[in-house]
Amino acid sequence: MADGIILREADMLHDGIRGVPPGAGPIPLDAVAAQGWHPAEGTMSLPVLTLDEDAFAGNRALMLRYVAEQGAAIAPHSKTPMAPALAASLVAAGAWGTTVADIRQAAVMLRAGLNRLILANQVGGPGGARRLARLHEAYPRAEIYAFVDSPEAASALDAAWREARLAPLPVVVEVGTGRAGARDLAAAERVITAVQASEGRLRLAGIGAYEGAAATVDAERTRTAIADLAALAAEAFGKVRAAVGPQAPLILTAGGSVYFDLIVQHLGPVAAADGKARLVLRSGAIFFHDHGIYKRGLAALDARQGFRLGGAVASASDGFRPALRIWAEVLSRPAPGLAICGMGMRDVSFDQDLPTPLRLHRDGRPLASFARPEEARVMKLNDQHGFLALGADSPVAVGDVIEFGISHPCTCLDRWRVIWGIDGQGRVQAAYPTCFG
Repeated sequence: MADGIILREADMLHDGIRGVPPGAGPIPLDAVAAQGWHPAEGTMSLPVLTLDEDAFAGNRALMLRYVAEQGAAIAPHSKTPMAPALAASLVAAGAWGTTVADIRQAAVMLRAGLNRLILANQVGGPGGARRLARLHEAYPRAEIYAFVDSPEAASALDAAWREARLAPLPVVVEVGTGRAGARDLAAAERVITAVQASEGRLRLAGIGAYEGAAATVDAERTRTAIADLAALAAEAFGKVRAAVGPQAPLILTAGGSVYFDLIVQHLGPVAAADGKARLVLRSGAIFFHDHGIYKRGLAALDARQGFRLGGAVASASDGFRPALRIWAEVLSRPAPGLAICGMGMRDVSFDQDLPTPLRLHRDGRPLASFARPEEARVMKLNDQHGFLALGADSPVAVGDVIEFGISHPCTCLDRWRVIWGIDGQGRVQAAYPTCFG
């Protein structure tokens, strides 16, 4: 995956990185597979985060197929792994581009050779605008689509572009609810007017939104809120089209990893009817999936029959596979029904559920699977410890290694400097450095 991509300034592994055995290193990234490491065999420094390469590749192929069949494109959000090699693998497989959440993330991806970016967030005022201009000066051939939701933000970018004398910046007018974005058509029109007043330094490039901010605990209310947001996006898109003329290429972009089907349903026809517009989804976590929040999200997607392949309804829950695992040792059995594992809040996400015990390994071999919560359940986490409630007859012993599924990839991956890619037998095949800053 990493061929030709600049991953980090220092691309050597050493034992200050979780996973690397004590005393090992420096090890070049391309020599990792030759080490023969397996997280359950006691060699690697635990806890460790792994990426199932087969699951990731399958999720990638499935999502790209879905997008292509819907007549759309995708710029996967790189904030989830912030691993340039993984972002590059998605582009190499057919993704239209890459999405970032801020200027620093854009710099990371540009430095890695990824030159088409959606900056799906507000830049802010003059300071942010000048920083983006400086980044464009360093990468003059970059194609960066910047979200703007106010005349003030447009004015700041205009001033920065005038000062730097840069090529026109593609501006995506953001409409929104629950987060940033123009809240109604009149607000969107004011942004359009401000961009047009830039005398060509800014170029209207389309409409953006994020439907996940409209979600509530009520499924029907969520669908209604997303439909309303899509209707506003379609209206605003019509205003942008009228402003730029019938031939200019434009994008309509939305679509996270849970409600992308509703974006295809509502905005796909708008892009198709226009003829010069492209619907660009921004789903990122979907390629990693999980055993918690996204598992539930895909179950809800299936319940509304929103995933279609080959013209027929398909099961997203069956198609996508969780690719991330945390491996941790059992450190103590201090009381009946309790195990303490070497995995805590510094290692795994806990904002959208606690980790899920999946399999027990002993002496490098799988010993048992945990099929039901009453067999093994994470009760709570400390900084470095996980408290595991066990059944009365549990075989779990000190020194065993437990393989956990996670919930919410975004807040798990950002705890790790390296993601370890493993094959179907659990052997480490690759190391993907992350760049969370």
